[in-house]
Amino acid sequence: MSVTPQQWHRLRTSVPAVLDRLADLVADAPPDRPATAHWTIADTLAHLSAVASIGVSMLRAAPPDLPVPGLLELRRRTTIDTISVMNAEVLRHYPERRLPVLVDRLRAEVAEMLRAAEEVGPHHEVSWLGGARLPVPGLLAHLLNELNLHSWDVARAVRVPWVIDPADAALFVDLFLVGMTRHGHGNLLDRPGPVRPGRIAVTFQHRYGPAATLALVSGRVTVEPVDPRPDVRLTFDPATFTLMLFGRVGRIRAVLTRRLSVGGRRPWLLPVFLRTMRPPS
Repeated sequence: MSVTPQQWHRLRTSVPAVLDRLADLVADAPPDRPATAHWTIADTLAHLSAVASIGVSMLRAAPPDLPVPGLLELRRRTTIDTISVMNAEVLRHYPERRLPVLVDRLRAEVAEMLRAAEEVGPHHEVSWLGGARLPVPGLLAHLLNELNLHSWDVARAVRVPWVIDPADAALFVDLFLVGMTRHGHGNLLDRPGPVRPGRIAVTFQHRYGPAATLALVSGRVTVEPVDPRPDVRLTFDPATFTLMLFGRVGRIRAVLTRRLSVGGRRPWLLPVFLRTMRPPS
C-alpha cells in the first residue's frame, strides 16, 4: 500500500491542526499535574518536542538537536520493549518544563519536520528505531498519532474531552504499522525466547481504506496480499484501535462497544501474533 495524494495531503494538514488543538488545551493547564502514571503534563510536552526533534534529524540525516549523549546509538539499538528506556533517557537530559517554552519549541520542530518532509517527498525512507525502515508518510503518521494520543492523556488530566478523528487514526495503521512492516522492521520487534514455528495471518480492516494482511512467519512480520480467509480478521474503528493498542482503552470495552470485532478461521491465535507485533511496553 503506497501513500495516496489524499493521505499525503491529510497528513500535512492534520498534524498542524491537532497541534493547534493541543496548544489551546495546555494554555491554562497546570504543568505538574499527572497526565500518565509516570509523566506530568509538562513531561508529556517535553516528550512530544523530543519526538519531533528526532523526526527532523531522521529527515535531515543529521544529529538531533537534543542534549542526549549517544542518542543515535540508543535509537539504533532500541526495540519495542526498550522504547520506554529511551524515552526516560531523553527526558532526563532535556530538563525544560515551562509549558509556553515547550509549546513554542514543539511548534518550531513540527514546522521544520513538515518542511523537511515536503522537500524529500513521500517516497523517501528514513531509518527509524531499531533499524526499521520507514517511509516519510509513516513518520508523519507516527507523529500525528503521538500528538493525538498524548493530547488524549492531557485532556483526561484536565477533565475535558479529546476527540480523535478516525480518518487520522487510520493513517497510523495504514502508513506507519503497515508501511514499516512492508519496508522492514529491522530489530525493532526482536524479543527473547524461542520463535514460534508456522504462519499466522491477520487481516486489518477499517472503513477508511483497503484491508491489509500481516503475516507472522518464524518471528518476522511481513505484508502479504489480502487473505480472504485469514487466521484472524480485525475489523475496527481506527481511533478506538489506536487507543486500545497503547493501553488507553481496554480490549473488552472495545469489543463490547462494537468498535472492535475479532473473527477469522483461528481467532485464538491473535494473542500469539501480538506477542511479536506488540505495542511499546
